[in-house]
Amino acid sequence: MKLQFLGATGTVTGSKYYLSTSQKNILIDCGLFQGVKQLRQKNWEALPVDPKQLDMVILTHAHIDHTGYLPLLVKNGFSGKVFCSAATMDLCKILLPDSAHLQEEEAAYANKRGFSKHKPALPLYTQEDAETALKLLYPVAFNQEVMLDEDLSLTLYPNGHILGSAFVQLRHQHKTIVFSGDIGRPNDLLMYPPAQIKRADYLILESTYGNRTHTPEDPKQKLKRIINETVRRHGAMIVPVFAVGRAQELLYYIHLLKASGEIPADIPVYLNSPMAVEATHLYQRHHQLHRLNHAETEVLLHTAHMVSSIEESKRLNNLNGPMIILSASGMASGGRVVHHLKALAPNPNNTVLFVGFQAAGTRGYAMLDGASTIKIHGEYVPVRAHVEYISNLSAHADQR
Repeated sequence: MKLQFLGATGTVTGSKYYLSTSQKNILIDCGLFQGVKQLRQKNWEALPVDPKQLDMVILTHAHIDHTGYLPLLVKNGFSGKVFCSAATMDLCKILLPDSAHLQEEEAAYANKRGFSKHKPALPLYTQEDAETALKLLYPVAFNQEVMLDEDLSLTLYPNGHILGSAFVQLRHQHKTIVFSGDIGRPNDLLMYPPAQIKRADYLILESTYGNRTHTPEDPKQKLKRIINETVRRHGAMIVPVFAVGRAQELLYYIHLLKASGEIPADIPVYLNSPMAVEATHLYQRHHQLHRLNHAETEVLLHTAHMVSSIEESKRLNNLNGPMIILSASGMASGGRVVHHLKALAPNPNNTVLFVGFQAAGTRGYAMLDGASTIKIHGEYVPVRAHVEYISNLSAHADQR
């Protein structure tokens, strides 16, 4: 086997590992680069591997920095199978068309407002490209060896990061190589702990939090404080969330705080992300992959008002009084949350709460770094709202 790294080196996004044997050319993960412009521009560069020469792709999980390049790979000639868990396949059906929609939307908006250097601005790929890619997904059960050819096998093991996330184990001629993907935490609120991998000849290990440990403080108590302080100011709390995993975790924490009387039971909560709403429903379909029972999973769907239409999303910006808005994307780099920040970040009574990793170059990173203004749709928006951060809700294992 020969291994080449095509992404997620020197940065945490753009995961792509090219593994070749005498008979097969394999891409493990197929992610987009995210963050600063210098990284995002890498998505437009040609791969050093011809997509037509790839026999298969194997996905560790559905997050866009691990799957978001797949429509472009297919657009450029890849036509093999894409192996992944069933839950990863279901999540990709939500995430990949949404990724394409955001890119089409941003290109159209840039053309309308004329703030792009490119004439016209074009999306990296379209929703049609994403739908074509989805047809290649092939679900694989956990803990079951699948023969890819006479001397190459694949086994997926659950790794606790998000629904469907997996360790990828490949065996070739008596050698074993394991790709960790993004590893979950042993005591996550929703996910079961990662499976124990007993041995490997080679291990490709993620290190997003390889240089630090998570703080021991209880995230529920910090969330309680931030919500109550915002309520006392009669402000709104805007929470940029990752649609898969973080949105559901926040919903469950809010439910627990309301049920125990630690925050006002009547404070309205809005989940303003169609993608997050769809992902929440998948927690019912794949109930065997997480800790919540059926009744607790139902709670996720009733803790917040699910916002669907764009008109309803816009109306949230004009509501008065305390409220909580959970909206994608988690790094404030796109999606409906950007419009909420544009309207609500200038108000000092409001709170912007970040609950996940913020890549360099994103609006989230800038706000946590103390930026007094952020650029949205070509305009500079003042940040007067309280900016808070709960760092230990990460779905990644830490250094230990």
